[in-house]
Amino acid sequence: MTNALKTAFLLALITGLFLVVGDVLGGQRGMILAFAIAVVMNFTSYFFSDKIALSMSRAQPVTREQLPRLYQIVERLTGKANLPMPKLYVTPDESPNAFATGRNPQHASVAVTHGILNLLNDDEMEGVIAHELGHVRNRDILISSVAATLAGAITMLARMFYFAEIFGGYGGGNRGRRGGGLSGLAMLILAPIAAVMIQLAISRSREYGADESGAHLTGNPYALASALAKLDAYSKRLPMQASPSTAHLWIVQPRLNWASLFSTHPPIAKRIERLTGQPADLYIQR
Repeated sequence: MTNALKTAFLLALITGLFLVVGDVLGGQRGMILAFAIAVVMNFTSYFFSDKIALSMSRAQPVTREQLPRLYQIVERLTGKANLPMPKLYVTPDESPNAFATGRNPQHASVAVTHGILNLLNDDEMEGVIAHELGHVRNRDILISSVAATLAGAITMLARMFYFAEIFGGYGGGNRGRRGGGLSGLAMLILAPIAAVMIQLAISRSREYGADESGAHLTGNPYALASALAKLDAYSKRLPMQASPSTAHLWIVQPRLNWASLFSTHPPIAKRIERLTGQPADLYIQR
């Protein structure tokens, strides 16, 4: 399935979820209201999901004067890849990481953490940026951004369902269909898991693809492998405080609580081995 079809499927899934919950909570009137909300959600997901992801990550735009090193690396790589120059952002996190977002290469953004700027040398930073530009060139960024919005929407629906059942719904629904809050509680527990499973389904293969694209762009897979090893080691020492809704966006998965049970990324060791054809132990310090 192409990324365009996956994106359409996710947007349709948002609509379906809202309609089901609207019917349960308010009958026909609830479905009409839910459909209106879903239309707004789909519009927001397509056009503004990147801005939502950047805002949730507390990313701030940076200028060439502020970060000439980063701009030079990105300009060099976008020239080689024949891609438009993305907007550049920095988040205040000391845990080293990076992600790309946007609905297409013409509206792409790349964000890096403060910590990664201090950790990686120029070759390693080039490998990370090439990986993120790989996501842009492979058209991964729209579906990733939409998935982040969908994950948040599913969690929001779970909370709406739970509290509506506790307080008797919004009217128009069949009171006999309610289970005294038990079904709402079940949805509150299961919906975030469903959101993570959606992220998992779309994320693991795309990381391998972006690694391969990044290595081809730089011609130096060993630099990206070295960067991944450093990022993995430092993220364990200094875990990133990130939302489960955006965990799949980052080059190295943030260390979350329950959501870490469902890995949205392949193991770092496997990624290094695929990049270099060598054992990961040569790069990962234990």
